Amino acid sequence: MQPDDKEILYLAQKANKKQEAFALLVAKYKERLYWHIRKMIIVHEDADDLLQNTFMKAWGHIGHFRGDASLYTWLYRIATNETLNYINKKKEGLLHEDADMEVMLGNKIETDPLFSGDEIQKRLQKCLLALPEKQRMVFNMKYFEDMTYEDISNVLGTSVGALKASYHHAVKKIEAFIKNEVF
Repeated sequence: MQPDDKEILYLAQKANKKQEAFALLVAKYKERLYWHIRKMIIVHEDADDLLQNTFMKAWGHIGHFRGDASLYTWLYRIATNETLNYINKKKEGLLHEDADMEVMLGNKIETDPLFSGDEIQKRLQKCLLALPEKQRMVFNMKYFEDMTYEDISNVLGTSVGALKASYHHAVKKIEAFIKNEVF
């Protein structure tokens, strides 16, 4: 049974229980956060590094966690920000930014030995890479992670209405891409 977030936060405040609290936090959220990050940047090693950065940043600020949002959405916000910062740094080194980033990540899907998806999953991932970052994030969180719009709103700091519109536009673009793609 997974520990309650309140229990993790309680243990994090006790000097002799901090390591236990950190281990519980990582055990509870590492897989979900890893896949959230991995869907955005594709590459396993980069996702692994960003996951570690996320936990280190979260742990460094856990004493300042106010509880305005759930621990889950707070961690997702940190992971999302870490991932977006990483993507932006990568883009700085690319000539045509979005197009180059899309091509680079698309090539990673084809060559990554850790990508276990079939051909349809590869095509879906490539469709997602063609979306603007915000639409891709919203689609991933709603479709793959089954997050509520309210939770996504807490993570991204965007209104529920705007998120619904982003998700709708993402779905329409994916449908159009798949319909127009030659198989």
